[in-house]
Amino acid sequence: MPTSVNVAVVYYSSTGTISAIADALAKYAENAGAQVRLRKTAELAPQSAIDANPAWAAHATATAGVREVTPDDMVWADAVIFGTPTRYGNVAAQLKQFLDTLGGLWQAGKLADKVYSGFTASATAHGGQESTLLALYNTIHHFGGILVPPGYTDASKFADGNPYGTSHVSGQGDNPVGEQTLTAARVQAERVVKFTRAIKAGLAAEN
Repeated sequence: MPTSVNVAVVYYSSTGTISAIADALAKYAENAGAQVRLRKTAELAPQSAIDANPAWAAHATATAGVREVTPDDMVWADAVIFGTPTRYGNVAAQLKQFLDTLGGLWQAGKLADKVYSGFTASATAHGGQESTLLALYNTIHHFGGILVPPGYTDASKFADGNPYGTSHVSGQGDNPVGEQTLTAARVQAERVVKFTRAIKAGLAAEN
């Protein structure tokens, strides 16, 4: 019987692109046999800023029922896939705020030896996608986590061109998530589940 795998997909999304990719990753991880928790981070922006952007306000309403992530989700997970839009080539404050609350778990060694991966989106083709994922992955090194990026491990990865993690160019909201990005998400989710299962089984055998 295959080793059970718990995957948490933890993301921040303002207008819905990252949310759409998160939904796809969660679905593909479940299809690969994992138990999945889909979790969003808490919103930090003032309501006035959200209300000033119709797409932001609409997405906040549409995803009101998605549960917010807690540290317990990190303990439960064998693998965590983090999602963030680019913010000046860096991690969005809403996800970074959650990461900054995990000091106690980090100090207790509760975040080590898990698999981690990431995904992102930007409005422009060179809007900091790679630097955002690399910045995110700095945290994983401090966790003592095991980084599993998609790499160029599937023919489709040469089409989307990002070995660091699934990414998408949203334009001005006029380029919704399509087949290329969904294929990248599938490759990443399956790879995360595959190696999480192997690592978890291997560690169990050692113990």
